[in-house]
Amino acid sequence: MRDVREWMASLVRSLKRRRDPAVVHALRSAAAATIAYVIALRMSPEAAPLTAPLTALLVVQVTLYATLTNGIRRVNAVVAGVLVAIAFSLLVGLTWWSLALLILASLAVGHLVKVDEYVPEVAISAMLVLGVTTVGDTAWARVLETLIGAVVGLGFNLLFAPPVWVDEAGESIEGLARRVRQLMLRMGEEAAGRTPVEHARERLHEARRLDHDIVEVDAALRQAEDSLRLNPRVREGLLHRVVLRTGLDTLEICTVVLRVLARTLADLAKERDPERLFASETGAAVERLLSEIADAVVSFAVLVTAHVSQSAESAEERLASELRQAATTRDKLAQLLLEEVQRDARQWQLHGAVLTEVNRILDELDTEHRSRRLFEELDRISGEQRGRLPRLTKFQERVRRNRPTLARRSR
Repeated sequence: MRDVREWMASLVRSLKRRRDPAVVHALRSAAAATIAYVIALRMSPEAAPLTAPLTALLVVQVTLYATLTNGIRRVNAVVAGVLVAIAFSLLVGLTWWSLALLILASLAVGHLVKVDEYVPEVAISAMLVLGVTTVGDTAWARVLETLIGAVVGLGFNLLFAPPVWVDEAGESIEGLARRVRQLMLRMGEEAAGRTPVEHARERLHEARRLDHDIVEVDAALRQAEDSLRLNPRVREGLLHRVVLRTGLDTLEICTVVLRVLARTLADLAKERDPERLFASETGAAVERLLSEIADAVVSFAVLVTAHVSQSAESAEERLASELRQAATTRDKLAQLLLEEVQRDARQWQLHGAVLTEVNRILDELDTEHRSRRLFEELDRISGEQRGRLPRLTKFQERVRRNRPTLARRSR
């Protein structure tokens, strides 16, 4: 039985590695480059037409949107570099001073043709071509190979659409939520007892490290957003992007507030050392409240990443129930903090800050607040699209108005 479990775990890890963006991109790039080389062998007069697979390798991207947006600029960069190399091969050939001039000219041409971040690739392509090309006819063959590689690279991603990376982005968001939950649970356990200043500062450092996790999740989410754009296999891609993006924004706000809460508890531990942070009953309420908020954070992440409507509804109901329970505990904590301040008002600012910060997290996780942010973001993006493409927007509105008339005529 143990062997079976180990085999299943190994299989799961293998499947995850195959779904890793780096692995998928490597396999797709190798396949496109090989196809480009095979075609170039038949069409190019060169014995080893390596420019074609080089171009295909540069054009193929992880997502279809990146291929269409970045691929064209990369093709321009490669073609510009090849043309510069052809001019140099016909005029001066390869020497140390011509190489310096070639690099300067290539970088200048890259800025002129506006290939943006791919300006260095103009110089790279020019050096590669000039290094193997000394005859004009052979140089023009490089142009043909470049076009072959560009067509193969673009066509490869059009015919074999890259994967949609929504699941990977969802796993990253849920992983971030679980790390936030673990930190909240530790902070709650320490708040219920006698917390050394060193432990409170350690929790503060952990809260700061969450910023690095957010950067990684944001990168995964940007890749997922690109994979949804212009992908023929995806419906309602805009809605998916907005749901994930607003969900990550909410979690980012929660981590910022959590860092402020950790700072408050660290200051409170310094002020009250060696006493307890709170009275026994108040500390227990803080621990219970942070535990309930931690569960709500995970439920929020599950809600954001849910694809099936039924699972989304159950996740929303669970989140609403957890938030109601947390609000009840929050009200009880507010009363206990008031009584504690009335007995000892020395740290009333820090006690009030604790209550303010947990209130902010609860407000951010509220389902009505989330729905309002979703509608606002959708309206904003729709407004931007109407501003960029006014004619297309008018045509779509005209089609919607005429749709009932066309339906009556068809009946």
